[in-house]
Amino acid sequence: MGRITRRSLTVAAAGALAATVTAGDALAQGRGGGHRPEFRGMWLATVANRDWPSKPGLTADAQRAELLSFLDTAVRRRLNAVVFQVRPTADALWPSPYEPWAECLTGVQGRDPGWDPLGTAVHEAHRRGLELHAWFNPYRIANHTDPSRLIPTHPARLHPEWVVPYGGKLYYNPGLPEVRRFVQDAMLDAVARYDIDAVHWDDYFYPYPVAGQVFDDDAAYARHGAGFPDRAAWRRDNIDRLVYETAGRVKRLKRRVRFGVSPFGVWRNQATDPLGSATTAGVQTYDDLFADTRGWVRRGWLDYIVPQVYWNIGFAAADYAALVPWWSEVVRDTGVNLYIGEALYKAGDPAQPAPWQDPAELSRHLTFDQGFPQVRGNVYFSAKEVAADRNGAMARVVADHYPHRVRPPR
Repeated sequence: MGRITRRSLTVAAAGALAATVTAGDALAQGRGGGHRPEFRGMWLATVANRDWPSKPGLTADAQRAELLSFLDTAVRRRLNAVVFQVRPTADALWPSPYEPWAECLTGVQGRDPGWDPLGTAVHEAHRRGLELHAWFNPYRIANHTDPSRLIPTHPARLHPEWVVPYGGKLYYNPGLPEVRRFVQDAMLDAVARYDIDAVHWDDYFYPYPVAGQVFDDDAAYARHGAGFPDRAAWRRDNIDRLVYETAGRVKRLKRRVRFGVSPFGVWRNQATDPLGSATTAGVQTYDDLFADTRGWVRRGWLDYIVPQVYWNIGFAAADYAALVPWWSEVVRDTGVNLYIGEALYKAGDPAQPAPWQDPAELSRHLTFDQGFPQVRGNVYFSAKEVAADRNGAMARVVADHYPHRVRPPR
């Protein structure tokens, strides 16, 4: 993903823009004029300061101003939801009793930034008529393999038996029931304390395969794997349990809070499984990440799913025009909302194939989606590109498809 300098608004301009659109305005627009509710979201990534804060160590006022600028960008682009990454690496963007303050804020893990980013984001998003979906990564601990770099009170330091180094990173072991309970408790603390609209997970469950490396869960498999035909089935069951249990706990805590997942776009290739998509992707979520994303939808465990269909129309290995119909069939008659994840970060990137140099490519995606009533919206990766709009692709989407602000589906 290329780095782009983000355009920012001044604090005064941000305040003026916020004053023009209230939550009531956005809801009224969604009811009037026959505008069908649809989800228009953007991911706001904090891991490694991908989108926000622009760098660690900014003052609380500067961090807050940047955050509000992104919310105002969402309003300006006629979006209605922000998916805000609040637990990027087993740390927190709120004062959590379970995990330390995130390093991306101050540059020092565990250091209080002097304000509450999640609380502010929820309040300010709602004031602008935006939903705030709290985005959590369940198992990633760190983007390095040195536990000594974690603060001494970090749960991974206190429970080294929970930790697996793999692919240059540290992960919690999904095969341990105590880990599954802990990560749920850590995430659900935010649900209990804040008026968030949804719990959102990305595509990381078991880590993506790394050539020549083995995810060492031998001891956990020996202890807990009895009764499964193989390790893959046991690993899938571990992730199934995480999803099923979290879904139940979210609803018991706050019934109106939704639960959604944005997986890698390919469940399985058709050559692997006749139920799979007409793709030849090198990664299959079911087999490589041990995440049965299709099964979660068909069993009704999710409120929404956002497959990351990060390829252009006509891409041979994973054609956008093949995957959207496939996912539409998956959600049919399930009651699960389908939103399509869009690779805005590819638009105008010279390293990408020719279709991504055309500002109309993303607009064509949304036009294609109109042929599938199961598609209830789109989500753009990510906020930095929504603001900068390198080749005008986002502006084209707004001009072609977002003439009015509308409510998200419920």
